[in-house]
Amino acid sequence: MAMTAKDMQQMGPLTGFRIVELAGIGPAPMATMMLADMGAEVIRIERPGAQPLSQKTDVSLRGKKSVALDIKDTAHREALMRIVDEADALIDPYRPGVCEKLGIGPEACLARNPRLVFARMTGWGQEGPLAQSAGHDINYIALSGALRAFARKGERPLAPLNLVGDMGGGGMLAAMGILAAMLEAQRSGAGQVVDCAMVDGAAQQLWLMHSLRAGGAWIDEPESNLLDGGAYFYDSFTCADGKYVAIGAIEPQFHRQLIERLGLDPAQFDQSDRDGWPRQKELIAERIAMKSRDEWAAIMEGSDACLAPILDFEESFAHPANVARNVFVEVDGVMQAAPAPRFSRTPSHIAHGSRPIGADSVQVLRSIGYDDRAIAALGIDPLQD
Repeated sequence: MAMTAKDMQQMGPLTGFRIVELAGIGPAPMATMMLADMGAEVIRIERPGAQPLSQKTDVSLRGKKSVALDIKDTAHREALMRIVDEADALIDPYRPGVCEKLGIGPEACLARNPRLVFARMTGWGQEGPLAQSAGHDINYIALSGALRAFARKGERPLAPLNLVGDMGGGGMLAAMGILAAMLEAQRSGAGQVVDCAMVDGAAQQLWLMHSLRAGGAWIDEPESNLLDGGAYFYDSFTCADGKYVAIGAIEPQFHRQLIERLGLDPAQFDQSDRDGWPRQKELIAERIAMKSRDEWAAIMEGSDACLAPILDFEESFAHPANVARNVFVEVDGVMQAAPAPRFSRTPSHIAHGSRPIGADSVQVLRSIGYDDRAIAALGIDPLQD
């Protein structure tokens, strides 16, 4: 049957690729969410009967199919392997060695599907003294050196949510690794293992700090550098209403506009005078404290002063710039980020919101050759769809 124009519009750049996700939390689901947005068929393997509290509102489940299999059971494990036989990639969120113990490790999977990309998402990597140790985002970024820099002078570091380790250092790193390996497999016909570690990803994101430090332009002391709140022209400030603005006027021409629109004397501000930054920051803080956040936003509108209001989540959904660009979308009553990046010819899209656990078991099993009797033998009702 010929595809319609609507069908063509819904073909993202990864349409035709099948990716298996072994259910986990954090970075692995984020990676596959992005790949699903891009058109990949993502099949999430979940434990039968599991009822995670956030299932209905878990944004990372959007666009994915849910298959309920107990991979400790021989028959269910064979069903998984038959799905893997037809897959382009699999993402493993478990500790090193767990998949091998279950009989679904890289060696077993690649023996059946030599072109498979087997991506492994861990905190510490597959090898090394910490490989079998538990951890979370805050632990990985602590060892990478990143966490120490998220602090005010003389204060303890503040966790930057779980963005640097889990999401940037894990989810996005895994998505890129999977894409690169699938691209290579198209040329070579051979799959491979992709070892993604959040400590690696966090370290990758510090490339600029490493460069500055090597060049003598970074001091290992919080709030002493250009980008860590040390500079008066790159920091957040409190307004008259108790709300905040963010200033990032690094370039001289932007700095000049900032000082002018603040109504301050340019002669009192010298970006190159690092010793003077603390006093200059006091002057900025005093001026910012005279007006409300939204008043400053209005004053700076249309300029290159690089001052932005600091918004909470609800405010960010409604900000005119975000609304105009459709940065956020609502799916099944849940506000969330729209797919990114954006493609001109094969746009990403959200096929649907989260699905109940096992909602797609029958459809996926039929797609790999299981008939109703074989499906029923797995304890799955073939009429459930």
